Amino acid sequence: MENREQILAAIQELMAEMFELDKDDITLEARLYQDLDFDSIDAVDMIVRLKEMTGKAVKPEDFKTARTIGDVVEAVYKMVNA
Repeated sequence: MENREQILAAIQELMAEMFELDKDDITLEARLYQDLDFDSIDAVDMIVRLKEMTGKAVKPEDFKTARTIGDVVEAVYKMVNA
């Protein structure tokens, strides 16, 4: 996962598998809580899986301000390219 497109594809796979969402609904503009019905437990579960996928330490505070899939992609991008 070196670029944003690869990160988005990985997040789409992850969320479709974990939360039984349609990949077509997981777009950069999709809002986590309003559009995808995310809750805080889902967010923690996703952060754990992102850590497993990237092999990087994930700081939950890096994701606290994430409101859209695009925000998550950007946070992961910064994390893997730090």
